[in-house]
Amino acid sequence: MVMQRIVKPEILDSLDENDPAAIHNRRDIRLFNRLMGTFRWFTRQVSTLIQEEDRMLEIGAGWGDLGYCLNKRVLAKKGLALDGLDVCSRPEKWPKGWLWHQADLRAFKKYGDYHFVLANLVLHQFEDDELRALGAVLQESTRVLIVNEPARRAFHKFQVKGAKLLGSNYVTDHDALVSVEAGFLGDELPNLLGFDPKQWNWRCTAGILGHYRMVAIRR
Repeated sequence: MVMQRIVKPEILDSLDENDPAAIHNRRDIRLFNRLMGTFRWFTRQVSTLIQEEDRMLEIGAGWGDLGYCLNKRVLAKKGLALDGLDVCSRPEKWPKGWLWHQADLRAFKKYGDYHFVLANLVLHQFEDDELRALGAVLQESTRVLIVNEPARRAFHKFQVKGAKLLGSNYVTDHDALVSVEAGFLGDELPNLLGFDPKQWNWRCTAGILGHYRMVAIRR
């Protein structure tokens, strides 16, 4: 039986970024990203698909971990920049020369400046109508969209409960379950974004550890 997609508030969104519980949650998410090979996957995709003329944007860039990693592994070597977009303030480790847009991604007005967009664990937080609105804006200029999100399977909710063995805190325990319930399966995400298969090629995959990944390229 397939779970219905349900979006609920996450505890982290109500905490100050310097709250000890939020800091512990960041530690947990970093651990999950390592276990799932998230940043290695993003590195492979960016290395393969990036073009010199592409301007890059990470939406929901958060604490800057993905951008910092990509800079070390591929972007600095190619002399490329990745700008960040998030409601939180610019992370200290965000590379000099890279822009940081402190704004709600639903109200951001400069998507037209970017052709190559990344999103890691952010799109599942938005309702279907918000995703459709975002997709409509992205399609005006985006050439490549690379996304990592939770997969919506009941099995992964049991995996989340097992994360307590790795030292997860109450924020992680709650928010990870909420994230699974709001995740995606199959071609749901490109369809919710309103991508037309006549205009886009995409590939969506889901892994046993709970990730859902999409690479969409404009034809």
